[in-house]
Amino acid sequence: MNFSMMKSGVVFVLSLAASAAHADMTVRLGGGWDGNKVPTGQQCRLFGGKGSTPPMRVSGVPDGSVWIIAYFNDKSYGPLSRNGGHGTIGYPVKGATTDLPAVPGMTSNLPSGARVIKAARATGDYASPGYLPPCSGGRGNRYTVDLKAIDRNGKVLDSVSNVDIGKY
Repeated sequence: MNFSMMKSGVVFVLSLAASAAHADMTVRLGGGWDGNKVPTGQQCRLFGGKGSTPPMRVSGVPDGSVWIIAYFNDKSYGPLSRNGGHGTIGYPVKGATTDLPAVPGMTSNLPSGARVIKAARATGDYASPGYLPPCSGGRGNRYTVDLKAIDRNGKVLDSVSNVDIGKY
């Protein structure tokens, strides 16, 4: 075995060790969101609310992440059940633990550097230029969010899927 093969073997082993030491991302909801029931007032305007996204604390964000992309979905309603059916919002990363602030629904004007990546796919009275708050009329639909940590080249570094944000 020559030195260059040994060197690359050592790099490979070090890279495996670093990868094994990496903690997976975890998400904790805040602001009254418990993952079970959508808080009162957080539904869409059509049903008397002024809903915003839940504030979230994301821990274990990988080094090199510059954005957390949040895909909001209604798992009980097929057309909006995946890929950000209720809107896709990007949040700038601020370290290994990043707080994603609540952003208002039904607008593309977002605070704290957050951006609408893709508007909700709903149409007609339900159309939104950004996030569409839970809008099932209280039928018990299950709302979730998928989060992806993205580097500056758009590569997904880690993800968390189907985080329950509540039923409405």
